Amino acid sequence: MTSMRDTPDGAAGRTPDRRSRGIGAIIQRPLVPDRPTRRLSQLIFGLALYGVSDAMVIQSGLGVEPWDALSQGLSRTFGLGIGMWTNIIGALVLLLWIPLRNKPGLGTVLNVLMVGTVMDLFMAWTPVPEAMWLRWTVLISGVVLNGVATGMYIGAGLGPGPRDGLMTGWAARGHSIRGVRWVIELTVLVIGFLLGATLGIGTLIYAVAIGPLSQIFIPMFDVKSPMPKEPVPGVRKSRTPDGKAP
Repeated sequence: MTSMRDTPDGAAGRTPDRRSRGIGAIIQRPLVPDRPTRRLSQLIFGLALYGVSDAMVIQSGLGVEPWDALSQGLSRTFGLGIGMWTNIIGALVLLLWIPLRNKPGLGTVLNVLMVGTVMDLFMAWTPVPEAMWLRWTVLISGVVLNGVATGMYIGAGLGPGPRDGLMTGWAARGHSIRGVRWVIELTVLVIGFLLGATLGIGTLIYAVAIGPLSQIFIPMFDVKSPMPKEPVPGVRKSRTPDGKAP
């Protein structure tokens, strides 16, 4: 059992407080201030990065995430590019928002238009990795960048993606968000598999990692939250003539 020690100023237990201002506090702070231009640029960059990272996971050939499994299965069965199907599915999912009374934002519309388009362009311009070590590198990089992209476009606060809005809208009717996500993603994953999508270790890695990654990066890129002001250690606040702190 760890004992608490008195600091020089006589206060006990200062160590946990210092740790709370370490890496845990850093990743919970927004990296950019709340400015409309920053929001829009972050949204666009985040959506483009989301398309690139999705394409990287697909090109690794080690498995795809659930919604991409559906797009890949439809692409292999009916033609058109995976990215094109991603855009089409996004537009169709928006129709399911109507009974949920969800309202799309600018980010929602750009999500439908951009993510799949960037995916198709990236896969058309970049070669498919062949060496196994390179495929693993592409997979892991894609998953991590997907977490960064998720934090960026959600943190911009300009509207959720169609699939995110479907999950939160359904959960708002009294269901568990975790349960809703499992039902929806398992459904599209099974449909994609039946249509010939590539499932594998990459599918499992994505499913396990994307939640924790999003939890890290969403607060980092949340431009709606003001930067908390912390007192500088060793500096006391000045007081006004009446003895009150300003």
